Amino acid sequence: MTNQTPFSNKKFILFSIILLLILGISITLSIMIGSVSVTPVYVWKVILSKIPLLQNLIETDWSRSQEIIIWQIRVPRVLLAAIVGAGLAIAGAAIQALVRNSIADPYILGVSSGATVGATAVLILGAFSFLGIYALSAAAFIGAFISVLFVFFLSRVGGRISIIRLLLAGIAVSLILSAISNFILMMSTREGGIKAVMYWMMGSLAGAKWSYLLIPTITFICVFILLWLHYRQLNLLLLGEESAVTLGVNLQRFRMQLILLVSLLTGVLVAVSGSIGFVGLIIPHIVRLIVGSNYKYVIPISALLGSIFLVWADALARILIAPEEMPIGIITAICGGPFFIWLLRRNNYSFGEGD
Repeated sequence: MTNQTPFSNKKFILFSIILLLILGISITLSIMIGSVSVTPVYVWKVILSKIPLLQNLIETDWSRSQEIIIWQIRVPRVLLAAIVGAGLAIAGAAIQALVRNSIADPYILGVSSGATVGATAVLILGAFSFLGIYALSAAAFIGAFISVLFVFFLSRVGGRISIIRLLLAGIAVSLILSAISNFILMMSTREGGIKAVMYWMMGSLAGAKWSYLLIPTITFICVFILLWLHYRQLNLLLLGEESAVTLGVNLQRFRMQLILLVSLLTGVLVAVSGSIGFVGLIIPHIVRLIVGSNYKYVIPISALLGSIFLVWADALARILIAPEEMPIGIITAICGGPFFIWLLRRNNYSFGEGD
């Protein structure tokens, strides 16, 4: 059974501080890693020099090229990895509570397949070219959002959301959209475009820029706060529909809100990072093994652990086959697949109260 040992507020605060320190160290080391090595001193000098109140206190003893590598290339990429990792982790935790299924993740709502159709349309067909550098992100988000609305529409029966229909609709819509993406790829004669689509489908943070951080960061913060404020309702969902309704949860409205929040967050993240699997699946599992099933702790700890995991996954993607770069989705699958198999073989593990 999932670890049910009481996880007190003191333990939560201490564990959160430890994870924040690990995240800070991980971010620093990840910024240092690359074809051009930089020291941690230079990393933090450059970062602190960008803070208005501190810039006059920092001695500028680094080269212009070092500043460009650290500030314009590596820092936004590592920060985007942390945001995407945190966002996918809390989205996975929320979806698993929604459907009371431990093998659910954000992509069951068709988000990934919808985003892939949008990305394929841009990279192969040149759609949304009037948006310039934002065309890929915009098209991926629009595709993800439309697919989620379609799944949401199909899952409603008599004005109520059916969880079984939600899962089945997500699978069906994902298969249809994947077929559309594959058809576009098959009909294309642009070799470069095909390679770009395949790379995007496996996830990549290579194109990270400061301009890409604002919308994912704001979306993550808003969804995180809303999910954390509703941790009691998430806990009640684990008890089953009848128990949740009896204890005062407006089940249909809360489910609808949860689906929209998770879909919005996942769609925004997939739009800037491509399809990165397993994060929303395995991170909540690890967290529940540590802190139990109380979503008061599961949500924030999942965010921190998801950030740490994806920061290191991105670092490995950059160095394993250097000077080439490996899609980050391959790293997460290599890490996540064996872990999930091990988890399935554990006789004493179950999800929440119902499994």
